[in-house]
Amino acid sequence: MKLPLLGKLLAVALTGLLLSAVARADDLLDSVKQRGTLQIALEGTFPPFDYKAPNGELEGYDVDVAKAVAAKLGVKPVFITTEWSGIIAGLQSKRYDVIVNQVSISAERQKVLDFSPPYTYSTAQLIQRKDDTRTFKSLDDLKGHKLGVSLGSNYNDMAKSVPGIDVRTYPGAPEYLRDLAAGRIDAALNDRLMLAYLMKTSNLPLRQGANVGDAQDEMAIPFRKGNPQFAKAIGDAIDALKADGTLTKISEKWFGIDVSKPIKP
Repeated sequence: MKLPLLGKLLAVALTGLLLSAVARADDLLDSVKQRGTLQIALEGTFPPFDYKAPNGELEGYDVDVAKAVAAKLGVKPVFITTEWSGIIAGLQSKRYDVIVNQVSISAERQKVLDFSPPYTYSTAQLIQRKDDTRTFKSLDDLKGHKLGVSLGSNYNDMAKSVPGIDVRTYPGAPEYLRDLAAGRIDAALNDRLMLAYLMKTSNLPLRQGANVGDAQDEMAIPFRKGNPQFAKAIGDAIDALKADGTLTKISEKWFGIDVSKPIKP
């Protein structure tokens, strides 16, 4: 009687080991390591985050971050450009391993995807002239003043939600920044990251103003659920890049400020 029971126990144990091996082999980390590459999706048309330089090579903040992450994993980065409208669907259908394209963490996305720790933090921010001694601490302080925003942007809607602001709309940031520098408007509103980049490259006499809005966005690297080994590896990679100062250096290269740390109130 003992021998059949022992056989059954051995069979159960072997089945468990086989199932464990299959599950282990199915983890994304194994696929990435065996292939020797990390397949990375991005738009490729989104400066300063990812865009093609005159020589045809991809450049940008997210490109540098993706290369650094791949290096920490011990593999080569392979970039796949795709339109934003289908980028998450492509990840879910296994066209690539990850997305590195300023994807913000949201409760809705977390239902279907896992995320690395955040590597970028941003929020809405005001911008003013350098010689303007006034301090606008919130949108309420701009009541009775002229505020420049891009037509059709989220910041246009944010500005118009506060009665009393004279909201001036423009085709894009270059136009309202020129008007701001010339004194035709009192302030402008955009994303903190974009303003840092635009100020760094525009050479206009402007300064960053107050952060506005109720919350800050956290951007991270999404990947498919069910890959615990990969999740740990990519989390460790982001943590190491923060600890050794790599993310700070990449941030300052592109924005002149460190956007890899949470924004202090």
